[in-house]
Amino acid sequence: MATPFPFQSAAVLTSAQMNAITTLPISTKTASYVAVVGDVGSRIVMNVASANTFTINNSIFAEGDTIFIANKGAGTTTITAGAGVTINTSGSLALATSAGGTLVALSASTFGFFSGSGAGIPNAVNYLVIAGGGGGGNGQAGVENGGGGGAGGLRSTVTATGGGGSLETAFAPTSGVTYTITVGAGGASNTNGVDSSIAGTGLTTITSTGGGRGDGTNADATGGSGGGGGGATAGAGSAGTPNQGFAGGNGGADVGGGGGGAGVAGTAGGVASGGGGGNGVAVAISGSSVTYGGGGGGTGSTSGAGGTGGGGAGGVAVPGVAGTANLGGGGGGGSGNGSTAGGAGGKGVVILRTPDTVSVGLTSGAIVSQAGGFYIYTFNDSGTIKWGA
Repeated sequence: MATPFPFQSAAVLTSAQMNAITTLPISTKTASYVAVVGDVGSRIVMNVASANTFTINNSIFAEGDTIFIANKGAGTTTITAGAGVTINTSGSLALATSAGGTLVALSASTFGFFSGSGAGIPNAVNYLVIAGGGGGGNGQAGVENGGGGGAGGLRSTVTATGGGGSLETAFAPTSGVTYTITVGAGGASNTNGVDSSIAGTGLTTITSTGGGRGDGTNADATGGSGGGGGGATAGAGSAGTPNQGFAGGNGGADVGGGGGGAGVAGTAGGVASGGGGGNGVAVAISGSSVTYGGGGGGTGSTSGAGGTGGGGAGGVAVPGVAGTANLGGGGGGGSGNGSTAGGAGGKGVVILRTPDTVSVGLTSGAIVSQAGGFYIYTFNDSGTIKWGA
């Protein structure tokens, strides 16, 4: 039986009508929906397989009107304010499967949403944290060709992690804590990359170390992955960081070694050819497999190739190739023919993943997507994220 809303003055309610008040009508929607005045006092159930919206427009509802909304579909339902409308909430307006709550009109244009599904805190947050790649070594005329820069350190809880180590452990977030995401820049030529990290109250900071610079006008350096050695003294490549990346390759006679990669060490410089950058690691945290953290190639009379995962090739009579941004690749070594510079390292990236059965986190600076039953937060630049109030 339909409920007797709105009540009329002097109306006498039957027992059946009184009972009906306790079982508000349910209206199921199978596509995005715009609320109408007849929805007051009802229960709107969204059952849509893909992402959808529930829109509230201006001057449709009066102060005190309420609508209960729930999501039973696989797609996230986002409660959306129409033109001139403000919807306030201490939680999220993005409702995952089984989430819901009550919309209350505070005026014709202002609403409050009171979540009935809790704060939506995930039990575990998986992550991929990659630091900025090291810059390739500068070439020195008559002295040496530059070594390749090492890839940024790579730490991952899914698929594989850097340095051949064991997978990292996902962390359990705390409601209301704002987590700071730092995405490290790639190093300029002959400069180490910058660390990337996740930090917040109660969490042991998760840090990936910037890639080591290749040998050139500065000696090669350790890093997340190590820089390649130079040719002046047939220098040894530098070490990587355990569980983040591998060592750079040794230099040869006037030939730069390849920078270390997250997945394998750089190769040594040959008789005349620069060493190849170490390959990176394929990680499928974003919904598809992507290779990150390739080392930069060294330089000789022929250039060493950059490692897969964004490593830059060495330069022959030209500057080394830069590592790829947001893959954390090392820069290629510069050429001693003309004293060209090493390539810059590629900027790092931080990617988080949570089940989409909880509400999305409140973020600044993230690209938020949904795939394979997960919310994916991609930070190409530094930002923040928080779950709960």
